[in-house]
Amino acid sequence: MTSMKIITGRRGALTTFAFTMATGAIGLASAGAKPAAAAVESALTPPGATHLDALKKRLAQAPRRRDFKTVPMILSHPEQWDHEALTEVLSYRPEAKQAWDGINIGIPWLSLIRNTLNTQIWSFKHPDFLAVSVTHGTAHLALYDQAMWDKYQLARLAGEKFKTNTLIIEQKAAAADPMDYEDPAGAFSAEDNSIPALMRRGVVFMCCHNAIWEQAAALIIADVNPDRIAHAALAAELTNHLMDGVVLIPGAGGTMLELQQVGFHYA
Repeated sequence: MTSMKIITGRRGALTTFAFTMATGAIGLASAGAKPAAAAVESALTPPGATHLDALKKRLAQAPRRRDFKTVPMILSHPEQWDHEALTEVLSYRPEAKQAWDGINIGIPWLSLIRNTLNTQIWSFKHPDFLAVSVTHGTAHLALYDQAMWDKYQLARLAGEKFKTNTLIIEQKAAAADPMDYEDPAGAFSAEDNSIPALMRRGVVFMCCHNAIWEQAAALIIADVNPDRIAHAALAAELTNHLMDGVVLIPGAGGTMLELQQVGFHYA
């Protein structure tokens, strides 16, 4: 039996409870979860986005498991990922929805998502349009906090363009008038290409456990493992340092298929 601690509710007012489950040899010591309430604050969703706004609120309350001691190579139980949040996304009813295969941190992938949002919302009048980034490869590095970038020298994996994780820093344009969507220096322009800005617009960023496992292996091979911890523990530490609001999934490729089966269009 494995004990797991779950934390739900709004940030600063967390409720903790413990429960047990039969897991077999899953390689976990414990897992904790926290809400993603920050993702719905100061929303940039358009007027009329009733379904999207409701989804954002449900996702904010869905737990995120971020207190792992170790993780296995293959996740085999829903309690090992953010299954409640993933279920909310898979249950989204509006037909205008797209799943992006985010692989390369060095290409303008956030701009592509932003431009699609703008076109769907204001050109084709789909305010409830939902975009999901199924993130893996080097793009997955953008989902870790700066503490992991510093400790594990992740800039070496990200490439010369990224000395720090600039993609998790919202730009000054975020303070522009959200009603002026035509502002070329506003919140919907290239001046605010960041993951937090897109989250405020309802974009869901999913992180791939398989990518985490492989990146942990790469760090061990490169001898960038200051605590000399085992592979399963290093992967757990990376998982625990995903940015707020991200949805942990068992694998990008397999989850992409699940999204396509419920109507998400592949990008």
